[in-house]
Amino acid sequence: MREEIVFAGFGGQGIMVMGKVLAWAAMREGLKVTWMPSYGAEVRGGTAHSMVVISDEMIASPVVTNPTACVVMNRPSLDRFEGLLTAGGTLVVNSTLVDRDAARSDTDVLKIPLTDMATKLGNVRCANMIALGALNAKLKIVSMKALIEALKEIIPPNRRDLLPMNEEALKEGVKLVSRQ
Repeated sequence: MREEIVFAGFGGQGIMVMGKVLAWAAMREGLKVTWMPSYGAEVRGGTAHSMVVISDEMIASPVVTNPTACVVMNRPSLDRFEGLLTAGGTLVVNSTLVDRDAARSDTDVLKIPLTDMATKLGNVRCANMIALGALNAKLKIVSMKALIEALKEIIPPNRRDLLPMNEEALKEGVKLVSRQ
């Protein structure tokens, strides 16, 4: 098993958190993992992406050049990363903020109104967890239990009140994929 994933969007959309939660969950399940964050010129509002490689074998490099999966939270991220996705790869698109369809027909596209769904759940900032739940349900990388435990480890103590909403957001992402 090997997945090379890029999470991309604007700073403040939880791009680094998505990658980190998935990486920690994979480590909890005994997989080999690399996580490499990359920030643009600005942390909030600037572009950001994180790369995660998960494998049952040793990983030589944390750099992802041709991801097997990509989560794009905005249009500039789709424009930048869609062409790099491997044929047959999975593309999760935040259709609330992306105003065009994916140009490629050789990928599996999950077009989800992530920002709208997160707003309905009560906090626009949990759109990232809906996306992560959907991606993980589609690719079956780790268990939901491992994701939730990783989330508990990563969310800082002063933000613990956000755990129930983020757990619900993960589950909403899973439900979306289950219905398809």
